[in-house]
Amino acid sequence: MTYRFTARAARTEIDPDGYFTEAALAEREDGSGFILMFMAGEEEPDDQEVALGMDTHCLVTAGQGTAYGYVREAVLTGNVLRVSLNPEALEDLRLSDNEIEAVIDAPADDVALFREVLAQVLAYGRADAVPTRVAV
Repeated sequence: MTYRFTARAARTEIDPDGYFTEAALAEREDGSGFILMFMAGEEEPDDQEVALGMDTHCLVTAGQGTAYGYVREAVLTGNVLRVSLNPEALEDLRLSDNEIEAVIDAPADDVALFREVLAQVLAYGRADAVPTRVAV
């Protein structure tokens, strides 16, 4: 099955202190409802992050469900983002479907920046955790 939602907010953040980069979608304009937050570090992972498997992109969902390196594919065509997740991550992400489709109904400038930052985030980290397909 595929979980479908309309994202009314597309946001990005690049931490001014250089710790993280984030590309996020939210169901509501105020950032609430169903969310997908794709995050990555700005610096090379340290030994502790490598040991904990946190040396790759991170996905956070509503309720703070969190998983590292489990995005298999992310394809953004027009204003529709399709994400395929490794089923092993579903419990950690508090999801029941490993396919997500988000219709992004946000300002065009926000979507363009989201597209750019999402590509950066998903390219971060160890090679075996980079999605097999990213088309944004």
